[in-house]
Amino acid sequence: MARPRVLLVVTADDFGYCPRRDEGIVEAFLAGAVTSVSLLVNGTAAESAAELARRHQIPTGLHANLSEGRPVGPARPGASSLLSPEGFFLGKMGFREAVAAGDVALPQVREELEAQLIRFRELLGRDPTHVDGHQHVHVLPGVCQVFAETLQANGVHFTRLPVECGVDRCAWLEAPAQAFACAVERDARAAVGPFSRHGLRWTDAFVGLSTCGRHMSAHRVSGALAWALEGIPTGHTLTAELMAHPGYPSVPPAGGCGEGPDAFSCSWERLHELRVLTAPTLRARLAQEGVQLCTLHNLDSKRPGEGVLGEASLETFLEPSPPCP
Repeated sequence: MARPRVLLVVTADDFGYCPRRDEGIVEAFLAGAVTSVSLLVNGTAAESAAELARRHQIPTGLHANLSEGRPVGPARPGASSLLSPEGFFLGKMGFREAVAAGDVALPQVREELEAQLIRFRELLGRDPTHVDGHQHVHVLPGVCQVFAETLQANGVHFTRLPVECGVDRCAWLEAPAQAFACAVERDARAAVGPFSRHGLRWTDAFVGLSTCGRHMSAHRVSGALAWALEGIPTGHTLTAELMAHPGYPSVPPAGGCGEGPDAFSCSWERLHELRVLTAPTLRARLAQEGVQLCTLHNLDSKRPGEGVLGEASLETFLEPSPPCP
C-alpha cells in the first residue's frame, strides 16, 4: 500500500517577541520552510511583526499569552489572579501552579483572551487564521474550556492540540524538558472534549515537543512525524503540524513581552532551528516521504470528508504510543 499523502503546516511561534527573532522567522517563511506564524500581541515587536506579516502576506494566528510579560487587557496588580504584584503574568510554571491550586479566576482568563483577540484585529485588520497558546497554556485544565468558548464566540475554528507520541520515551530530552512535554501531552488529551464540543479543529498529528531547539534535525522531525501518524486512519489525506521556534537569538535588552527576553529566546538553539528548517536536507527528506508543506487555508480546502481530526477520530490516535525514533 502506498504511503498516505501528508499535508504539513510548519508554524513558527513567538512572532513579535523581538526584531531579531522576527527577522529569522520571515527569512524562513520566504524560503518556504515556515508556512504559518503565531503572533504574541503583547510582544515588544508586535507592531513591526504585524507590518511584516502584511507586507509578506504571512498566514498569521494568535499566540495567546497568559504566562509571560504584561497583559493586554485591563487586568491590574492586586485585582487580577493572573498577575504578580509587579503587574506581570505569573510565568510558565507559576501560572500552571496557580491554575492547579484553583487560584486563577477563569472569567479573568476570558477577559484577557478577548482583549488579545481585539488587539490582534487592530494590528492585522482581520481575524487570526488560528489561535494556540504560548507555552501551551491553552490546554490547561479549566483554561481549555474558557479558551474553547472564547474561540467559538469569536468565530475562530483552528487551534493546536499538542499531543505528540512517545515523548516520555525520547531519551535525548533532558529530564525537565521531558517532564514538561509529558505534562503538556496529558493536558492536551484532556482538552479534546472541550475543544471538540465547541467546534474547534486541529491537525491529525502534532510534532515539536521532541524536536525543539538543539534536538531538531531532519532525521528526528521525519521520525517523529512517522510515529505521530502511526495508527491514524488512512482513508483521507493526513494532516500534521510542526511547531518550531526559529530566529536569530534575542540580544538583551531588546525583546520579550515587557520583562526583556528570556534565556529561551537568547539561546543559540533558535538559530539552530532556523538552519535546520531552511536547509535543503529536511525539505528533501519530507518530499521523499510524501510530505507536502502547506498552510491552514490548504487544510480548509481539502475535499469533503477529509476534515482534520476531531474527537470521534481520536479514539485510536490516543492509544498508548510506541517509543519515539
